Amino acid sequence: MRRFRMLLSCVAPVVVLTTLAPIAHAYQEITVSDGGTISGKVVFQGAPPPMKTIIPTKDQEVCGGIREEPQIIISEDLSLQDAVVFLKEIERGKAWEQSAQTPELTNRKCNFVPHVQAVPAGSDIEIISADPVLHATHGFLGKRTVFSVTLPNQGDRVKRPLKKAGIVRVECDAHGWMLGWIYAADNPYYALTAKDGTFTITNVPPGAYTLVVWQEYTGLSETPVIVKAKEVVSVHIELKK
Repeated sequence: MRRFRMLLSCVAPVVVLTTLAPIAHAYQEITVSDGGTISGKVVFQGAPPPMKTIIPTKDQEVCGGIREEPQIIISEDLSLQDAVVFLKEIERGKAWEQSAQTPELTNRKCNFVPHVQAVPAGSDIEIISADPVLHATHGFLGKRTVFSVTLPNQGDRVKRPLKKAGIVRVECDAHGWMLGWIYAADNPYYALTAKDGTFTITNVPPGAYTLVVWQEYTGLSETPVIVKAKEVVSVHIELKK
């Protein structure tokens, strides 16, 4: 199965912003006894864009040489992987899922692994270097610095908090081509699309919501969705260049 990492724009949903501003309200956990499910798929419409040329300017023994890389991942049936999907401005609902493992962001062969991830706002993220070269991992929420960590040695590990919700852009001040993304969620109704472009958001209180899809080139797009008690609502989102 061929995969492409591509830059997309949205067809049906309306593109609104390139970054997500922090939400002022505090999320309240309640018992949801009649929740519904949002089950969806995100697909691409159109021809793949050109490959992205990577030109490492230093540390080639670790970072590699000049190469071409796909810009976003789609499958043969044009399903889009690693888009962030979440409900906007939902103030009350199911409890957060608890995880014993701290989310990680690894500098590996001068790439950020994972390239895109979603974690609860307020959690820590552990920034790791798997490379025997200096990395300077720098996270931004809009123009504001969220964290700035220097990792001079292979095996260095540093934890930093993600205090506010939003899309965090991650760069390396030592290797200008490196780029990664972290969605810090202000509510537990979020997901990343799988290899087949699908996502599922469960135990949603009945009501009318705005479903947001984020992709690194287009920013945020929105689709209205109505959730009924103990029912599954299907959503099909088409994106194109």
